[in-house]
Amino acid sequence: MKKSDVLKEIVQKKKEKILLAKQSLPEEELRVRIQGLAPARTFLEAINKPRTISLIAEIKKQSPSRGVIRENFNLQEIAKTYQDAGVQAISILTEEDYFGGNLSYLDEVKSLVTPPILRKDFILEPYQIFESRAYGADAILLIADLLTRDQITEFMQIADNLGLDYIVEVHTEKELKKVLNLKVPIVGINNRDLHTLEVDFKTTEKLFPLIPKDNVVVVESGIKTHQDVLFLKILGVSAVLIGEAFMEAQDLKNKIEDIMGW
Repeated sequence: MKKSDVLKEIVQKKKEKILLAKQSLPEEELRVRIQGLAPARTFLEAINKPRTISLIAEIKKQSPSRGVIRENFNLQEIAKTYQDAGVQAISILTEEDYFGGNLSYLDEVKSLVTPPILRKDFILEPYQIFESRAYGADAILLIADLLTRDQITEFMQIADNLGLDYIVEVHTEKELKKVLNLKVPIVGINNRDLHTLEVDFKTTEKLFPLIPKDNVVVVESGIKTHQDVLFLKILGVSAVLIGEAFMEAQDLKNKIEDIMGW
């Protein structure tokens, strides 16, 4: 597999998965299911604390760049440890083929913990937003690289109507320009190039100063040490999203305290 084709390949597979999902559970049924649900937990409020940097701790079994990251993957144990450690929110990768995730993880984790749950996936269609709400997500990830301006606007509107928060993720200045005047409450800066899977911390240094101060900014990928977190806190970042550094740790709680300085 050529590295430059990773995102393309994931998106192709995702489109097939969405078609199958629509056949087995049509959107009308999802909408009915949503009507009976309690309101979503407020993700934005949970991660936006003055003078502190919040942690969105991620649950993922594997990734295209690393393969299997956590051999003894125990969903419930990880979720409970995150809660005990005092994380502000939990991100769950639900993409199946490349990240070993599952939609059912959302509800399963939500029933065990109190922090809000972010569904991290490759959202390409409105159907997946209804699906996210129906399966227990409180927030979703929208990747600017995969969506047009109009789609981002439409998806934000649907999420707003369903009471879901959302992170709109960017990796380049071009993508940031696409979203800046869309009144996006939470901007995600991903240090990882999804096409090549390379991680470069300079992405944050370059993009953060271009984002208006009233935006909540979440930084994703490549955060491995307390120094990294301190640097981002001084910069003015609201939250960090950390997955791999935790998933590869033997002692999960210890690692969280170590990186966050808690």
